Amino acid sequence: MKIQSINPATEEVNGEFELSTKEHALNVLKATRKAWEEWKTVDVSDRAKRMRNLATALRKKKAEYARLITIEMGKPIKQSLAEIEKCAWTAEIYADNGARWLEDERIDAGYKKSFVAFEPLGVVLSIMPWNFPFWQALRFGIPAITAGNATILRHSNNVPMCAYAIEEAFKEAGFPENLFRSLLTDHDTVKALIKHKSIKGVSFTGSTEVGKGIANLAGKNLKKCVLELGGSDPFIVLEDTNMSFTCAAAVEGRNISDGQSCIAAKRFIVVKDAATDFIAHFTELMSQYVLGDPLDQETDEGPLSSKKQLEKLESQVADAVRRGARIETGGKRPRMKGYYYEPTVLTHDKMGSRILTEEVFGPVAPIIVVKDANDAIRVANSTEYGLGASIWTSDLEKAENIARQIEAGNVFINSIVKSDPMLPFGGIKASGIGRELSRYGLLEFVNMKSIAIK
Repeated sequence: MKIQSINPATEEVNGEFELSTKEHALNVLKATRKAWEEWKTVDVSDRAKRMRNLATALRKKKAEYARLITIEMGKPIKQSLAEIEKCAWTAEIYADNGARWLEDERIDAGYKKSFVAFEPLGVVLSIMPWNFPFWQALRFGIPAITAGNATILRHSNNVPMCAYAIEEAFKEAGFPENLFRSLLTDHDTVKALIKHKSIKGVSFTGSTEVGKGIANLAGKNLKKCVLELGGSDPFIVLEDTNMSFTCAAAVEGRNISDGQSCIAAKRFIVVKDAATDFIAHFTELMSQYVLGDPLDQETDEGPLSSKKQLEKLESQVADAVRRGARIETGGKRPRMKGYYYEPTVLTHDKMGSRILTEEVFGPVAPIIVVKDANDAIRVANSTEYGLGASIWTSDLEKAENIARQIEAGNVFINSIVKSDPMLPFGGIKASGIGRELSRYGLLEFVNMKSIAIK
């Protein structure tokens, strides 16, 4: 069976690719398992050298890899270049810290000697989406391989060129053959891999519903899994914020990756004393965002990733309008080829609308006006999701108090939500289980072995 890589800006085919058969996928797994048997014995300091090589390999082909991201999923080239740079930086973070993070942990438990050793599990399967084609794959892959595991990447079939380019980067960095492999498969082959005894864990990033299915199958087969799922992140604006700074950040936070990010700001919760100024300034900035060729450095926003994604966004906006929402700017497709949608601001949205209850992947920003900070906390938590949140105010003590009451895995004050390799990243509620990045992410796929000597 063949799949196509389609440029969402031109609607032209980048290329056709064969899906792996189940037999081929299992042969790849066998080879990856064999590579792991050698890799697990490699000293962490030697693994660190390869990670530095990976950073160099990514930067060497940064322009080429960034272009692949843009022509396969549509984000502006300046964001694609930043994505590759972030991956290289993360490889350096783990090269610098991996050995320290994996050191035996001595514990005084009354024995002559007792400690916890952190040992690799084996081959870990990652199932990754298209919205950050390199970053999603590498923010898992870099820690997993640093810990001594091997990995198979089952990437989204939207970005096959990126999938194979990531495998190429590991080869160029001098990692053992087959230690990191990319596969394009159908869903049945994914299931067969999860069930296979040589797969010791699963990392999945994607929708909540698919994540539930992955977790169910992994659980039945006693496989460790980490799930980074959907989000409906609140962007809370208090009356004492720096309005120009906050609105500029709001535009960036909503439109990163053309609005197709799990941690994009998706619900703008504004206290009434700040609402008039925020709506006016934010709407003006959103209307000025430049749509165009994503390969142009001047473009602020490219197309959505696919026609299907565009049509879903249109139906979500239509639902909000039917329920009484008012379009302040945008609200339609522009007259241009490609899967574009205008940056959109909605006010007077009703709490039951799909825009507020579903994850929205696109440049649409609903504004909810609330009475005060307590009301903002209530509305922020009135969602099934719990991935990220941001709070905007000059009162940092008040902001920290609010942050502790927000039901989310990541809360940023006076900054848009970001994934940082030094901080654990992940969600609660319907936004997932487990953590990626930092030492905490590194330890998700290890055997924490207690050793006691009496």
